[in-house]
Amino acid sequence: MTKGIIATAIAFALGIPATAAADMTIGTWNLKHLGWDNGKRIDLVAHIVQGADLWALTEVMDEAAVVQLEGELESLTGEQWSSMTSHEVGRSSYQESYSYLWRESAVEYTKGAVVYMDPGDEFAREPYLAEFADKETGQAVALAAVHIVYGDSRADRTPEIRQLAEIWDWMSEVYPDTPRLIAGDYNLAPDHEAWQMLRDQGAVPAITSGATTLSTTDGQYSNLYDNLWHDAAVLNVTGDGIVRFPELLGLTHAQARDIVSDHAPIYVTVGNAEPEFIAMEGASSGRESVGSECININDATVSRLDELPHIGPSRAESVIDARPYESVDGLTRVSGIGPSRVEDIEASGLVCSL
Repeated sequence: MTKGIIATAIAFALGIPATAAADMTIGTWNLKHLGWDNGKRIDLVAHIVQGADLWALTEVMDEAAVVQLEGELESLTGEQWSSMTSHEVGRSSYQESYSYLWRESAVEYTKGAVVYMDPGDEFAREPYLAEFADKETGQAVALAAVHIVYGDSRADRTPEIRQLAEIWDWMSEVYPDTPRLIAGDYNLAPDHEAWQMLRDQGAVPAITSGATTLSTTDGQYSNLYDNLWHDAAVLNVTGDGIVRFPELLGLTHAQARDIVSDHAPIYVTVGNAEPEFIAMEGASSGRESVGSECININDATVSRLDELPHIGPSRAESVIDARPYESVDGLTRVSGIGPSRVEDIEASGLVCSL
């Protein structure tokens, strides 16, 4: 028997879940209105996308742009790429699609591409699901691409986050015995209590620290909104990361937000896969200097806290008195700082991710 079969047999005999043996890098990226006439540099997007084998893309506005991205990737890598895009989803006049994009030498689509029917009308944009397999090992993974509604506050997002537990359960019926991942932009950090229902079913977030949305200050990121939730017990996730693409492309944050995206992609590696996100030639010389360091609310001085929205010198003293904080949400313990003001503080891009 091969080592993989022996390991699986031992795990089965001992009652231990066997981890899935695939070798691929899986990423997800909110591409900020991909397909609109907004000056997006598809060639720069392709330079980043080549670093992974399988992608779940959100905020796709026109399938033709994904086909164009395929062409850029094939010219850049000399390999064949494939994609598929959902129909437009959304309750209002604003609608968008999801896309899957994969490197044909490493990954193949196997079955089950479907937009969730959403019988209770819980989602503003229904998730898009499909199963893919590692071409070398044959190991399949089931993906659900998700873009949670932003709304006016976190309270508007939490019903969809809680409903992801139903998606997780439904995936086990549609793709039985296949490791599951939910990928996308959730507009909510993974430590929020709304995630508990999904955690109770065994799902865990790949990224637990750092931030994925680009602030307007070079080198600073805010809000850990993008993630890949996965089956920790059965999928052999060996690495993960946030791709700080402006640095790789030699762009300022203002440039990156304008012509690529205001979100950084994230990825996981499965098995022996290695990500291949590389800097463009001359990127380091083309990037402007990084701005001042982010503000850590657990150790910043009064003068640094005073730089944050809604916090003057007097309130900064109250912030210090209420330490420590497990997340920025903890600032609501300070008199005069409510949930809406916390959101303004986070949106400033000045606060370090805790």
